[in-house]
Amino acid sequence: MQRLKGIDDLEELTSITNCERRKTLRQVLQSKQCLRIIEAHSPISAMIAEKTRVMVNDDCLAYDGFWCSSLTDSLLQAKPDIEILDVNFRLKNIHNIFDVTTKPMIYDADTGGKIEHLIHDVRALERAGVSMIVIEDKTGLKKNSLLGNDVEQKQDDIESFCEKISMAKKSQNTQEFMVAARIESLILDKGLEDALIRADAYVNAGADAVLIHSRKRSGDEIMEFASRFRAIHPTVPLMCVPTSYSHLHYQELKDMGFNIIIYANHMMRSAISSMESVAKSILSEGCSEHIERDCISVKQALAFIPGTI
Repeated sequence: MQRLKGIDDLEELTSITNCERRKTLRQVLQSKQCLRIIEAHSPISAMIAEKTRVMVNDDCLAYDGFWCSSLTDSLLQAKPDIEILDVNFRLKNIHNIFDVTTKPMIYDADTGGKIEHLIHDVRALERAGVSMIVIEDKTGLKKNSLLGNDVEQKQDDIESFCEKISMAKKSQNTQEFMVAARIESLILDKGLEDALIRADAYVNAGADAVLIHSRKRSGDEIMEFASRFRAIHPTVPLMCVPTSYSHLHYQELKDMGFNIIIYANHMMRSAISSMESVAKSILSEGCSEHIERDCISVKQALAFIPGTI
């Protein structure tokens, strides 16, 4: 199958300890200017992401790690995206992903919850081999950020969120574990100045990286944020999630000064689309012949996992 070229014959994965995996995100950040991170919601999606290689202008391109999305973890369980899944539940899926992959993971921690809970969550995720958690500066019942002000969302005050960052950093046991602060000012239409003030405060509170989030399609506001942030913090890793401004190329975002680009939900969204198409086709056509060309063969599926056949 042409669309699976390069990952049909999966080689045996090299084993890696949790400690070794946790260190790799900082190591890759030091060696590469900008990382590509993709959402993985299951072991098979993570294996596909890890093994995918594409040649572009004589460069072999690959993903640098995984994003553990609270949205896609919730969708996988057909649960509402309101922080309904606790860390222990999500950790089971992470352990299964880590069993068959080697790349580092960034964990979407939503608001981080109560500080008392966050402290224990940081330690559990760190022990499991997660490299970074991202906490967003909102409070109350979680609502998806891309809904913006169409739903009620409340941003945390700066002092309170700085305390959350500080306590998360104090609770970790290793130097390589990272805590990133996700700023929701642009999502909630509070403006660029508010976002920059918060970014400076969060870095001073100990955040290892800053994720600026935006739902505007043009990408202009994240470009301006990146420019002004870099003037103040030239070495702090800067992250973005280009779901709304998906037309912006990796190279453009890299040139703006972003160090980590997260493709946050595309593996799950494409899987849902494909499954819906297959289910509808079998019903409407009365047989599965018409969708066979869009599926790998059973033999390929069995061969996809090393040791199956």
